[in-house]
Amino acid sequence: MDFNMKKLASDAGIFFTRAVQAFGGLSSRPKDSCTRPDPFSEPQSPHLCNGLVFTEEKFGQAEKTELDAQFENLLARADSTKNWTEKILRQTEVLLQPNPSARVEEFLYEKLDRKVPSRVTNGELLAQYMAEAASELGPTTPYGKTLIKVAEAEKRLGAAERDFIHTASINFLTPLRTFLEGDWKTISKERRLLHNRRLDLDACKARLKKAKAAEAKATLWNDEVDKAEQELRVAQTEFDRQAEVTRLLLEGISSTHVNHLRCLHEFVESQTTYYAQCYRHMLDLQKQLGRFPGTFVGTTEPASPPLSSTSPTTAAATMPGGPSVAGLAPPGEAALRLEEVAPPASGTRKARVLYDYEAADSSELALLADELITVYSLPGMDPDWLIGERGNKKGKVPVTYLELLS
Repeated sequence: MDFNMKKLASDAGIFFTRAVQAFGGLSSRPKDSCTRPDPFSEPQSPHLCNGLVFTEEKFGQAEKTELDAQFENLLARADSTKNWTEKILRQTEVLLQPNPSARVEEFLYEKLDRKVPSRVTNGELLAQYMAEAASELGPTTPYGKTLIKVAEAEKRLGAAERDFIHTASINFLTPLRTFLEGDWKTISKERRLLHNRRLDLDACKARLKKAKAAEAKATLWNDEVDKAEQELRVAQTEFDRQAEVTRLLLEGISSTHVNHLRCLHEFVESQTTYYAQCYRHMLDLQKQLGRFPGTFVGTTEPASPPLSSTSPTTAAATMPGGPSVAGLAPPGEAALRLEEVAPPASGTRKARVLYDYEAADSSELALLADELITVYSLPGMDPDWLIGERGNKKGKVPVTYLELLS
């Protein structure tokens, strides 16, 4: 069961405060009309009776003015909107900043009305470490060159993450906070006023009821009944006015939903842009690593959603051909050789393209996702590349983009 401790404490505080006020008023005013059926010594304010009315309502000993069903539905929808907005806000903050200490720091800066200091993203920090490692281990070695390339990609990923966090904070988190700290506080204030007006109204009803009972026994003057009826009319008018004000604010929740819907679309758009940028950066990085002699770009999972569990390096090793060597001839020389060399009599295989590939130069073959091509290996080729044929077109293709078929 989900307990709202803040609301529970607030209700308990109101309960005891009104109870103390009520009994305090009774001790100082023994002839108060809320406790005696014969209160005609002097006019009494109905506010002194609110505590007793509230207490009796809690124990089911007093009549309570009920709101209409539509009003109750508006109250329930407003409470639900507030509760879910708080949960969505908190979880979005966790998504954008997983570090709880950093979130606390940002909260304190915000409350102190100070600018939050710029913080390095995890991707940018990783890029920094990789660049320093490459510098120390040798930037000209294959490992060092790869570290530098990956560091550049991670830096771009970190910058994209920073832009996403900034955009999401402005377009999504800020409107949610504005609702909770602005509109909802106004609604809560008016609801408290309405609650007080209802207690005043119930107190006046109880006062009039007791006055009429006393009149029936001929123990109360007629002017006391008139006075109680006048107080009831005033309390009813104030209650109706406050109920209308509160109703208008509660109906404004529909506009809040429309505004939050627009903000949600903007959040999804910014998140889509962020992930698209990440995908492009990693795709570019994979292409760059694929052109490095002696580097391994094959993994058990491609950059796009995995469609095959076949290891590219293993798949290349199973292709017949000459012994593998690290590196290829220069592109122009390789292109000439590709035109002159015919496919082997045996050893060609069919392969399905996993996702699109754009040829970097004339020696490579552009690929389209899900198409079937013929592939084979040539002596002296890098094991991470194969020769692909589609119709009368021929060129190098990266193994990581292929699923070799039996």
